[in-house]
Amino acid sequence: MELLDKLQWRYATKAMDPARPVARDKVDRIIEAARLAPTSSGLQPFEILVVNNPQLRARIREVAWNQAQVTDASHLLVFAAWDDYTPERINAMFDLTNEVRGFRNEGWEAYRQQLLSTYPGRGAQVNFEHAARQAYIGFGAAVIAAAFEEVDATPMEGFDPAAVDDILGLRERHLRSVVMLPLGYRKAEQDWLAGLPKVRRPLGQFVTDVD
Repeated sequence: MELLDKLQWRYATKAMDPARPVARDKVDRIIEAARLAPTSSGLQPFEILVVNNPQLRARIREVAWNQAQVTDASHLLVFAAWDDYTPERINAMFDLTNEVRGFRNEGWEAYRQQLLSTYPGRGAQVNFEHAARQAYIGFGAAVIAAAFEEVDATPMEGFDPAAVDDILGLRERHLRSVVMLPLGYRKAEQDWLAGLPKVRRPLGQFVTDVD
């Protein structure tokens, strides 16, 4: 399959070529893949920030173990999860669903009330951790879409989330950074990982059929 060939091609690129920009239409399709990804109850409890400002990216690099991809990549995506599930956020997504579909469903409205009666009371940290897991679903879709577009990407957790939150003013927006995805094109001659065989556990050690 073409998609599997692209996934074989991709790797966590260590050296990006700052002289090779990624076309914005490709970036938009990668972001759209993340937007279309499934999330629990369809709440989409995360946002994506495309950080273009070079000064901000330089500051983020300082709190990301000086990883050069942060500044050398063509685009830097920051996935930021909701810091909590509030009634306003839950209602907004249920209202949007009703608006888009053009009708109100009794079962759907009962489900709204179920979430409103349980999610806000669980506590902000529990809710953030749940939202962060949803952000990772969208993040995974973005990684796969980048491979399909033959755009190099570096999944990146190696940064100080609190510092990135401060740099991007996320707490004021009731968001918290979760994971970053620099997008660009590999500079293979300077990348020790380029060209090395992909290493994954054998299928027999990875999958178990339960009959």
